Amino acid sequence: MLDTSSTRGLPLVSVIMPVYNEESFIRRSLGAVLAQDYPPDRIEVLVVDGLSTDRTARLVQDIAAQDGRVQIIPNPDRIQAQALNRALDAARGTVIVRVDGHTIIAPDYVRRCVAHLHATGADNVGGPQRFAATTAMGRAIAAAYRSPFSVPSRFTISDRAEFVDTVYLGAWPRSVFERVGRFDGRLAVNEDYEFNYRIRKAGGRIYLAPDIQSQYYGRQTLAALGRQYLRYGRWKFRVLAQHPASIRPRHVVAPAFVAALVGGAILARLGRNWARLWQATIISYVVANAAASIRLAARTDRDLLPRLPVVFGCMHIAWGSGFWIEALGWLASRARGQMRS
Repeated sequence: MLDTSSTRGLPLVSVIMPVYNEESFIRRSLGAVLAQDYPPDRIEVLVVDGLSTDRTARLVQDIAAQDGRVQIIPNPDRIQAQALNRALDAARGTVIVRVDGHTIIAPDYVRRCVAHLHATGADNVGGPQRFAATTAMGRAIAAAYRSPFSVPSRFTISDRAEFVDTVYLGAWPRSVFERVGRFDGRLAVNEDYEFNYRIRKAGGRIYLAPDIQSQYYGRQTLAALGRQYLRYGRWKFRVLAQHPASIRPRHVVAPAFVAALVGGAILARLGRNWARLWQATIISYVVANAAASIRLAARTDRDLLPRLPVVFGCMHIAWGSGFWIEALGWLASRARGQMRS
């Protein structure tokens, strides 16, 4: 593991934090960054604020007045990818570490990121995404995040050190951005997956290290989860339309399920056989959902069982619906373009 007893030879690390309306978390998330066991004189912190309408900017300014390592940068675009690019413009470090406003990183987070970059030669390293719950529904959402039955990525379900296609947050050598470009500023969501795809396409590698630990305070209600996953699905389609070769099986399962639900409901009106097929699809999903929920509740907390099927259903239907909303809009746009030409 990296020796931080001396600052000699240690890279300067730029921690970049895109934030918007994070007044309830910013003291904790920024405080965790400033409390790292990495040498303080080898860290700078760039907080990029999307013109928050709450007290986020004021709280960051107060902290910056006490700790000269902190700098606040405005992001009038209010797009996360643009915030990351603005931070890169100002960053001086040879290692870039991303931390989000809703994430509390472990005290050794930066040190382990730097160590794994050095040990693996990877172009991006990150840890697992571990959901922190503050409500009863949040506990069910947290459990569902770790299940392969959700809309999984390796960083949500894996406990193994391995090379993967994407990771949570990320830490990069500065040279990666010089080689493959920066974040796509047109993407409001999924800019991390798109950037990691370009890394892999250029021959780079992405490493998941379970000892890079943090807590993510995500959505705590079913309605908020549904809105989040609807948005995820929409922007996932945009990325896949831009990079068709980046598609993975997990990306099409929820859209296929939603298509089967809607298409089956239409076809069921055409005859009894179609109606039976549609019913069989629904029954198969209910059985699979129930089995996954029971298995997960037995492994984690039995009290979660009544909520887990609803959480899984919300994830799948919202994600798949968002995907198709965007896909149909894209197809209609292309059709209009062809008609005009």
